[in-house]
Parts: sequence; structure tokens; C-alpha cells
Amino acid sequence: MTSRFEGKVAFVTGAASGIGRAVVERLKREGAHVGAFDRDHGRLRALALELGVLALEGDLTDPPSINAAIQALARDGGGLDVVVNAAGVAFSDNVETIQDSAWAMTLAVNLTGAMLVCRAAIPYLKARGSGAIVNVASVAAFNASPGNGSYSASKAGLIALTRNIAYSLGLDGIRCNAICPGWVRTAMSEVEMALIAKQNGTTSEAEFEKLAAGTPLGRVAKPSELAACIAFLASDDASFVTGATLVADGGGRLPAGSRAF
Repeated sequence: MTSRFEGKVAFVTGAASGIGRAVVERLKREGAHVGAFDRDHGRLRALALELGVLALEGDLTDPPSINAAIQALARDGGGLDVVVNAAGVAFSDNVETIQDSAWAMTLAVNLTGAMLVCRAAIPYLKARGSGAIVNVASVAAFNASPGNGSYSASKAGLIALTRNIAYSLGLDGIRCNAICPGWVRTAMSEVEMALIAKQNGTTSEAEFEKLAAGTPLGRVAKPSELAACIAFLASDDASFVTGATLVADGGGRLPAGSRAF
């Protein structure tokens, strides 16, 4: 394993599970001093004990807790170099069924929360004279599918925010990119597959197999694969990449219809 992040300080949201946890593991292995931010107290503490990272409990809908967490990490690590916004929530809805509360929560976490993290982190990145922000969006920002009304809107907004940050802060040496995963085997996707399986009278595994069959690579991603992509964007290997959107979906967007075997 390389040490691309030796001496670097990284702040990761959604750190207790899924893609966020995989990012924490990856950055830590590559030498980073990692601050793991999440609202799940139990999982966060277990993660900190297991990996030796700084546990930063907080909520993305609570700006003071975000500010306090970033301040604590910068104080503990001597600054800040990398920010990864991996936290997210999803509700199944379309425009005619969206509940105001679900819409508000989705945007509050997926879009506003990421903005609040970036806003709090930018002064520390500027103080370094460089830095990298990676926002975890989704192919749902581009792909129309049933039940993704509020989620798709939030992720499309996150891509637009990413591009604005990249343009605004380029002369400060700060890069900002987005990654758009397709289907990844996480706790969130497990819940979604369980709901679909219930509707179809099948099993979660059967539904995951259907997803894999419609993907050119023939499988669903592991969180570690997305973490590898995120680590690239956050590292100096991507030193001339900013304002970009990396789609990591196993080729799922390539076919116009389902894959024929």
C-alpha cells in the first residue's frame, strides 16, 4: 500500500458505515490522520478503537457540531488537507408523493450538510495553501428512475456545488471533485433491495442479482472500490483534476436498455 496521505489530515463524513467507513479505512492505511464524523455513537466509537482514528460525533443538520468537529480535527492534526463528504440519506418518493419532511431532510443532509462542511473546512484548507474536497454524489443525479425524486435532486445539486467550489477556489490551490457511484453493497442499498424484494415477492439477493445482470461488469460494487476512486481524487495523483465528476457505476450508464445475454 502506498503512503500518498502521509502527513495529511482528512475529515470524512458518514464515516461509521458504507462508503464513508471504507474511505476512512483507505485513507488511514495510506498514512492520513483521519477525523471520522458521524451521528452513530456506537459504530463511530467502535471504528475509532479499531482503526485509531479521531471520533467526531455530530449531525450534518447541526452547523455548530460540524464547526466544532472540524476545529477539533484541525487542532488535533495541526491543520486540514482533505475533506470527503460521504454521508447521505435516501427516501423512496416521486414528485407526487414527496413528503415535505422527507424532501427537507434529504436536502439538509445530502446537499446543505455537504455545503456546511465545505464552508467550515475552507478556511483551514486555505491556510494550508492547498487541499482536496471529494463529494459523494450518485448516478441518480443523471439517471431517471422510480422513487428517486428527492434523492436525485439532492445529488444533482451536489454536483453543481462541486463545480462552483472548484471554480471559486482553484487559485487558492483547493481542488473539488465529485464521484457518482452506481449500485454499491452498503447498508443503505440493502434496505432498498429489501423493500423492492417485498414488493416483487422475491429476495434481496435476487434483486441484487438483477442489478448485477444489467451492469456491463456483471456485479455490484464493494465500498472499498469506491474508496479507491475517492482516494485517487483526494491525492496528488489527481493534482490537475478539479470540477470533475467521476462516474463509478460498472458501466451501468452505457446501455440504452437491459443487457442481453
